[in-house]
Amino acid sequence: MRIGFGYDIHRLVEGRPLILGGVDMGHKKGLLGHSDGDVLLHAIIDALLGGANLGDIGQLFPDTDPQYEGISSLELLKDVMGRISGLADIVNIDATIVCQKPRLAPRFDQMKHEVAAALGIPEDRISFKAKTNEGLGPEGAGDAISAYAVVLLDLPKAP
Repeated sequence: MRIGFGYDIHRLVEGRPLILGGVDMGHKKGLLGHSDGDVLLHAIIDALLGGANLGDIGQLFPDTDPQYEGISSLELLKDVMGRISGLADIVNIDATIVCQKPRLAPRFDQMKHEVAAALGIPEDRISFKAKTNEGLGPEGAGDAISAYAVVLLDLPKAP
């Protein structure tokens, strides 16, 4: 068994959709990023890559590569799953999203569905939580959203 940890943060800006867990939140601001800026999926991707010892999101999908500009982070997640599927099985994913607004809990089921479908795992292996930052820091001021993710991998196929 191996544990992977991931973290990401992106600035909120006008004129972009807010995508979290592959779902458009319909918020007035979105996350600035080379891809769709989905901090939740980026944290999960880094946790998966870390647990499998396969580097990080910036190494695999550099923001200097135009092919990733505006790409759905669900596509990046699917790519990463293809890389680890021969090495490891996902036991579970536990993630926390930090933002003041919007309220995320009502969308968790839809987000879990999207992530589970991209990874080919049951939804009950995924847990999401949302926290405000009590008005502190960039998340609390409504200037950014961050996410943390932990994954447990079973590596029965490791040499």
